[in-house]
Amino acid sequence: MGSGQLGQKTENGPLKVRAFFGLPLPEAQRNLLDRYLSGCAALAPEFRWTPAPNLHLTVRFLGHVEGSLAEGIAGRLADARLQAFDLKLGQVGTFNRGRLARVVWLGVTSGAEDATALAAQVEAECVRAGLEAEARRFNAHLTLARARARDGAPIPDLAAPPELDAWRADELVLYRSRLGRAGSMYEPLRRIRLS
Repeated sequence: MGSGQLGQKTENGPLKVRAFFGLPLPEAQRNLLDRYLSGCAALAPEFRWTPAPNLHLTVRFLGHVEGSLAEGIAGRLADARLQAFDLKLGQVGTFNRGRLARVVWLGVTSGAEDATALAAQVEAECVRAGLEAEARRFNAHLTLARARARDGAPIPDLAAPPELDAWRADELVLYRSRLGRAGSMYEPLRRIRLS
């Protein structure tokens, strides 16, 4: 979808999209995690494991917004000459509700401060565009799975994740999230080069 299409109007008003900004994972890291996630899915079927093509680090979820608003934010971020940085992923962690895990993730072992600085720049543009400020503090991580039950599920002992090489995060992507029967599909709408 080209940037001009995002500003389209429909019979019901401006085109709305469910969108977010994220840092894509390089193919080599995605392929290693794909094999790992297949093993985890067999061990913990009470979680929805992220398909390899969807693996990314979320920088800012926009929600259901007008396409032109998302495109405007992306345009201002492209003009801001955001800085590239190195990222490395490490150990598995969870976000819990009581003793039950709701989200399984990989933590960032290198580049977390740079990712946080990028998230702050994206957040500032989102607020400037009229979106409500994010209530939670940014926590750089790669989501591996979400519990199927709303309250979470017990997580079994998982194998250690594969050793992933560090990579240069040199692109911020505005993604569209389309909800379907098989889960969410992420479509890149705009790629912003980090210099």
